Amino acid sequence: MRGPRRRSTTQSLLPIGTLIAPGHANYVLMYNMLTGIRVSVSRCEAKDRRPVREDDYAAMHKYSFDVVGDEMTSSSRYDFKFKDYAPWVFRCIREAFHLSTEDYLVSLTDKYILSEVGSSGKSGSFFYYSQDYRFIIKTVHHTEHKFMRQILPQYYEFVRDNPHTLLSRIYGLHRIKLPHGRKVHFIVMSNILPPNKDIHAQFDLKGSMQGRELSAELASKPRACMKDQNWVKMRQRLHLGPTKCCAFVKQLIKDVTLLIRLNIMDYSLLVGIHDLNQGNAAKLRDTTLAMFDPQTTDIQQLNRLTRAHTIRKKVVHTDPVALDALPQGTLPPLPESMFQELRYSMFYREDGGIL
Repeated sequence: MRGPRRRSTTQSLLPIGTLIAPGHANYVLMYNMLTGIRVSVSRCEAKDRRPVREDDYAAMHKYSFDVVGDEMTSSSRYDFKFKDYAPWVFRCIREAFHLSTEDYLVSLTDKYILSEVGSSGKSGSFFYYSQDYRFIIKTVHHTEHKFMRQILPQYYEFVRDNPHTLLSRIYGLHRIKLPHGRKVHFIVMSNILPPNKDIHAQFDLKGSMQGRELSAELASKPRACMKDQNWVKMRQRLHLGPTKCCAFVKQLIKDVTLLIRLNIMDYSLLVGIHDLNQGNAAKLRDTTLAMFDPQTTDIQQLNRLTRAHTIRKKVVHTDPVALDALPQGTLPPLPESMFQELRYSMFYREDGGIL
């Protein structure tokens, strides 16, 4: 289940599909995002474990990053600024979902391999997949970011006490700012769709038929997310055994009860379908990731100022390379099984989700 999602005045739909070469400036932004996550999460992990305190919810840590590698430079000279919100709370949320910091950082920052997908919703947000499809980085509006901070105490207590929740698993809340540039707020969340299965159809279900149909033209595009009327017209069903069906409905009621209590009305159930007859023959996942590597390891002998200038120039002028265009043998292998932390959930533990 996805939520919260705030309404926007933007009415036009963004293109649906994976953008690998276009939008290069967003890849530079993502490169900085992942660098900030690596440093901030590592610093939080270095502290001794303790319970969450009241002041943890309002905590924020600020960093200024120099591209050469000094993340504590003066404010007069930096390549980007990074802000980490409630880091201790999100560390505890990751632990509640059995996600280790090591796995979290390796998936996000071991290699800067990205997939950028435009949103089909009205928010105008963009989604980025990590190298192994384990996590999604989603840009959010400032009002969404502010609202998330407001409901964080209730959200943390709920997911701590409901390990099988179908609500989005949010693992981090951050903000990045480039010199003389805009501020970008974003969250890191779990991708509950299986990494080892091509997803041939996706549905965003709200339980309403009013204006809930994706046109045939848009529905035919890769990664299109169809809606309630598409679901009904295609005669789709969720086939559950009696035990899991009962647990599924009970969990939905719990999740929706929390959303009602938090005055959230714009939420939906995300359903992904893997066609066993098609299998992974189309290799949909192989064409959705791109590697961003400015190749800065060959300039270590230069002095600091020259290195900084050279690295900045390489970051600006490096284009992402689609993984299926890389030389044979250099393509990072995609996962062959479900993510370990999702195996603790009764709704995600089977290979590919609900059977």
